Amino acid sequence: MQTVGTAAADKAHLSITVIILTFNEEVHIERCIASIAPLAERIIIVDSFSTDRTVEIARKMGAEIVQRAFKHQADQFQWAQENCNIATDWVLRLDADEYLETLLISAIRSGATLWQSDVTAVNFRLKVIFREKWIRFGGYYSTILTRMWRTGAGIYEQRWMDEKVVITHGRILELRSGDLVDHNLQDIDWWTAKHNRYATRQMVDFINREYELFPIDESVDTRAHAQARWKRFLRNRVFSRAPLYIRSVLYFIYRYLLRGGFLDGKQGFVWHFLQGFWFFVLTDAKIDEARSFIRRNGRDAFRERLRTHYKIEV
Repeated sequence: MQTVGTAAADKAHLSITVIILTFNEEVHIERCIASIAPLAERIIIVDSFSTDRTVEIARKMGAEIVQRAFKHQADQFQWAQENCNIATDWVLRLDADEYLETLLISAIRSGATLWQSDVTAVNFRLKVIFREKWIRFGGYYSTILTRMWRTGAGIYEQRWMDEKVVITHGRILELRSGDLVDHNLQDIDWWTAKHNRYATRQMVDFINREYELFPIDESVDTRAHAQARWKRFLRNRVFSRAPLYIRSVLYFIYRYLLRGGFLDGKQGFVWHFLQGFWFFVLTDAKIDEARSFIRRNGRDAFRERLRTHYKIEV
């Protein structure tokens, strides 16, 4: 087992702090930490009181452990940035089921000490592997994520789902050598349960735009990188105004047929159907149900329902 302290003795760590949010990630955490250990000076696990071996494994690998109750990803990550005494030049975010390819690590290593001071953030290309199948089509391999930034230059917008980091100044560099890999090893029951929770959070953000349950953070609309702004515009100004359910059908047709998702084969069909159709229909059903509840009972009663039924405090 490779630890932070023993990683690649001939390669000095860069001034990077990696932050990983966890809850019951024993199946992923060793792979995640091992991928980044040769690069990072500091690895911080912000754990939401896992009941499995996540903390034990991470601690054995040399990571620092902080435990805090979970609200949503944006809240947890921003708290970590503000409270973990980060003194390195850079911050890098990883999810526990992700890892960096060797080529990407090499690109970071060769570039981080040479990038000009106006480069304040770095974008990675996302590669999704679903049930051991690389999802290359349907527009998914074109996804670009800002996951590394100079300490203090990135602030997470506060929303329940689809949160983005906002870079407050400087220039964003995009690395094309190697990928950030999302490769979840859990079974389909776990995956659908997770996306059921995601659909609830997505519903909260959509309903909030209609009924103003809490202040909306619009920072991505003006300050994030172009792809994030464009996706947010489509989500909030186009998709959200289309009829429920019909929009889910149209999106699946666009992604699976027009963007070539069918080229991903059998496992690709499962991915595009579940993630690109079922998930959106489920979200629409939750929005439909929420609207009906608010019409009958009012906004305050819906806030209480979120708190008692979904354990969501808005």
